[in-house]
Amino acid sequence: MTPRRHSYRDRLRQGRLTRRQWLPLLAAGVVVMAIALVTVIVSPQHAFSPGQAPRAGTKAIPTATRLTTPPKPGKVVQDTYACPGYSGIERTNPLSRLYQDTFEWSVNPPYQVGNGKGDINWRSDPYNQRSWYMWLHSLRWLGKGIRAAGNGDKLALTRVTTIIHDWVNDNPYDWKVDTGAHEATMHRSNVLICTRQAILSGLKVKTLPPAYAWLDKALLDHARFMEINWSGPGNHGTDESIAMFGIGCTLKREPIKQLAQRRLARAITEAIDKQGSTNEQSAGYAQFNFTLWARALKALQECGADPGPNITTRRTALAKWLTVATDSFGRLPQLGDSEMVDTLDLAGVATPEMIYAGSQGVRGRRPTQRIGIFDAGYIFGRTGWGEKRPFALESTYSLRYGPARALHGHDDHMSMTYTSHGRQILVDSGHSGYQDDKWRDFVKSEAAHNVMYSPDMAGHATETKLVRSEVKPTSEFYDLSDSPAPGMTRKRSVLVLKDPDLIVALDRATAQQDQPFQTLWHLPEGQQVTVSSPTTTVAQKPGDKVKTVLLQIPYQEQLQGVATTVAQGKEDPIQGWHWPKATQQLPAPTVAFHRNGRSATILSVIVPADSKAAVSYQTRSTGSTFLVDLTVGTLHTTIAVQADGSLSRLK
Repeated sequence: MTPRRHSYRDRLRQGRLTRRQWLPLLAAGVVVMAIALVTVIVSPQHAFSPGQAPRAGTKAIPTATRLTTPPKPGKVVQDTYACPGYSGIERTNPLSRLYQDTFEWSVNPPYQVGNGKGDINWRSDPYNQRSWYMWLHSLRWLGKGIRAAGNGDKLALTRVTTIIHDWVNDNPYDWKVDTGAHEATMHRSNVLICTRQAILSGLKVKTLPPAYAWLDKALLDHARFMEINWSGPGNHGTDESIAMFGIGCTLKREPIKQLAQRRLARAITEAIDKQGSTNEQSAGYAQFNFTLWARALKALQECGADPGPNITTRRTALAKWLTVATDSFGRLPQLGDSEMVDTLDLAGVATPEMIYAGSQGVRGRRPTQRIGIFDAGYIFGRTGWGEKRPFALESTYSLRYGPARALHGHDDHMSMTYTSHGRQILVDSGHSGYQDDKWRDFVKSEAAHNVMYSPDMAGHATETKLVRSEVKPTSEFYDLSDSPAPGMTRKRSVLVLKDPDLIVALDRATAQQDQPFQTLWHLPEGQQVTVSSPTTTVAQKPGDKVKTVLLQIPYQEQLQGVATTVAQGKEDPIQGWHWPKATQQLPAPTVAFHRNGRSATILSVIVPADSKAAVSYQTRSTGSTFLVDLTVGTLHTTIAVQADGSLSRLK
């Protein structure tokens, strides 16, 4: 039972088998369990994202209580829908806590949400966190109790069904006005299905006893809610469609299954493009989509629906995307709303190439693609896959361009991440979670990324074009262009080198009014930064054998005043922070190269090197070509800068 909502509602308004028969089932069950486990590992559960406003779905269920068309034949494995699990949320909520009506999520202390008898206050929000509140309404925290009930524990069965029935009674259809209850619908639908299965197995019956008829009605209400309030072809909408399909399969409601199948057929081509990029604009959510669509594929096959070829084809392309995106640590770069996550390397789920990348070359099959350029706005590159040097010592980078920010994307166009010498060199500021606060505003902004930045750029939807690119054996060149604010142009030319491993970035901008332009370079936490001269900055962890030298080389204009500054752990304005996890905020240095005026040209060189290696440069000109002679330890190279911004390696 829920007491009066007080002001919170206002805040939230917005037969036996032969050996031949059971062996395939056993194998399929193992794969399902692996996919469920992987979903726990890669699912972005640390925070809840409201995503886009839900869109009305097609009114395609003439009645949710009877079949209207016969089932279509397909690859039937079990003609059932497997409980997908609870994404790990149940781990910190043992049976003892359920008997106390106590809920724990993330780093927050356990909180008693009920009276100890299964009478829950569903408006509880002690930490004022929309994620905590949404996961309360998901009911996933009841997972251990549901498993115990399925194994015949009648006390556990009584407690979990009491709590679930309490939710049903206190949140009558439709619950759209409550954002947390709304957003948790897909997750809660699966919990209801899992509970129904637990009742049948725990009580050793084949049909649902009349005392639990309310559960089937609740499932039909959830199907109707997702029919009307479909979130579209993103990960939310896909999760909804899988859950809706599960309801149709469980209750033998063919119209529900068919609507869900049509939505999945539409969503797969919008969620993952032909090159493998997802519409989420997030590396972390890209991997989540890889496992999510594995769930969709298995759900369709196991309940007699033909999934068609698109899911397999698009997931294969996404696997290649994830592989080439993997850095030298076996992790995905923190692009968009992404925590620091390892690339999936679980046999039976990931491809052999993904396994090789995620295991840092220990297992799997070595990929052949070294550079990936994707039309959706991603460039990934590396010096190699461990052919001539240890995997961990390869250099890897990401570079963003493409359509304006959407869904889980950030304003990170032209930004780079970089690993080299077994170290993180350039980092993205990361993902602070989904609370609407100053920290989320910051991590989404240009100021949180390795870009040329001006305060006037904030809040403008920007599309960035890849004007040209050139890939050679020991260097890659990219030329990007956009208009990040009215009356403003911005261009970045990037040259990435191998032996010596380094990055050259030429930033140019023009504006109608004077601007405080900055080229920002975000460094990992723990670095001590020394500005040793107007042109040279050195970053290094105390006692480390690797350093990063950041050079600001005068080009077309002289350095002005204080040309280089370092910010770390600042709050006004916010700068110098890194979130490896949404729950982990760390001070981290940000080096800024400055220019003021209506135009700016900043030439940066990022050089990772052995701590004792000498790093130096000299400049000269030949006609209109500006030459930079670089020395990194015993290695020497020359970079040519053309008047049009072209960068090339001469030796």
